[in-house]
Amino acid sequence: MPQSPPASPAPPQSPESRRQLRRVALSGLLGTAVEFYDFLVYGTVAALVFGELFFPGADPAVGTIAAFGTFAAGYVARPLGGIVFGHFGDRLGRKSMLLLTMGLMGGASFLIGVLPTYDTVGVWAPVMLITLRVVQGLAIGGEWGGATLMVVEHAGQRRRGLWSSFTQMGAPLGSLLSSLVVTLVVTLPKDEFAAWGWRVPFLLSVVLLGVGLFVRLKVVESPLFAEVKKERKEARLPVVDVLRRPRALLLACCVGIGAFTAQSLLTSYMIAYATGIGYARSQVLTALTVSACVALVVLPCASALSDRIGRRPVVLTGAVASAALAFPVLALVDSGSPGLLILAIALGHGVAQSMMYGPLGALLTEMFGTRVRYTGASLGYQLATLVGAGFSPMIAGSLVAADGGSSTSIALLLCGGATVTALTVWFLRETHRDSLADAEPGTNTPHTPAPKEQMTS
Repeated sequence: MPQSPPASPAPPQSPESRRQLRRVALSGLLGTAVEFYDFLVYGTVAALVFGELFFPGADPAVGTIAAFGTFAAGYVARPLGGIVFGHFGDRLGRKSMLLLTMGLMGGASFLIGVLPTYDTVGVWAPVMLITLRVVQGLAIGGEWGGATLMVVEHAGQRRRGLWSSFTQMGAPLGSLLSSLVVTLVVTLPKDEFAAWGWRVPFLLSVVLLGVGLFVRLKVVESPLFAEVKKERKEARLPVVDVLRRPRALLLACCVGIGAFTAQSLLTSYMIAYATGIGYARSQVLTALTVSACVALVVLPCASALSDRIGRRPVVLTGAVASAALAFPVLALVDSGSPGLLILAIALGHGVAQSMMYGPLGALLTEMFGTRVRYTGASLGYQLATLVGAGFSPMIAGSLVAADGGSSTSIALLLCGGATVTALTVWFLRETHRDSLADAEPGTNTPHTPAPKEQMTS
């Protein structure tokens, strides 16, 4: 693989540029945390009570699969959200789309919290639930790409992996917040939790939404996009430009599959599986909380390392670790020990998954040109979530039920996702020293190394 020459020492940024970069990074962190909080609260509550509240009368296993079917509906909508918000993000700007996606996500989450259940309105209850879930999927489909681009396009050449990790850290932070809130409400008596306690995490999202919008309103537009807008070089139909040369989109999708398979199976689905084999809900949520704390440390470290040695070796290491740990992790879960459960989730999700996920924001951003970057990065990322995470819980639930409760199928799914990521890495070239301004749209061909004056810390 051709490598770019080592970067020269970067000139210092102005105080205002540094201040704006910190503000954009905080905006990305909080915005993505809000989005993932809302999205993951749904997955957690779906595993606990949605089967009985919205799909009553079914066998418990069927009810769980149906609940995760609505979970998948959100993932199906995410690529469409990536196309829609990516189009307008590449045409009108990143900031306006980010405000819209956050508002939609928070509003849909709040409305889920006030939904009537099947006992009240019959079949309309699951219909409304699925509709709001699709709105959530559309919103988060546009959120990640815009938030990541805002950070990376503001950041300098040498540390854009590290700065993009703030957006990536929104996922475990949102998971941590959702786990803490759900942990509190599951201490309620079972009848009270089913009656009203499950609504509390959704209603609390309004507070997070207010904070996120307040910070996001203070950021300025991406300087790279502002230059494209100034020169009137916006793509007329960004998705057409991306699909015209689909290699980068295909690689962007495949390289993320391992991270999202692990994320879905070791967080949302693990609640249903672990409680089904005898763990208390509080024990599983504690394991997820510890894993999120570990991820908040590993993500920036892995991303910073990718700035020094490249994105490919870090992502590859995470994929190999995820595949190697798949069966040991599930064996630890099956042990029945709460301590070993914590260790298993921390290793599989907090460490291995985070190494794949941390550099992903910078990597996908570097694969597309400024004119189509929002659309290309968003669509690649969301297709990866659809394939890796959208259907994994349903597939795992069906296979586990068919196999008499064995965890072998879960381990095989983890290995399969990690293998796809590892193989894809071999087809990527290293991009961590490429100039974002010179990147060709929709390709993963060699780009021009950034000149010295573009390299800022």
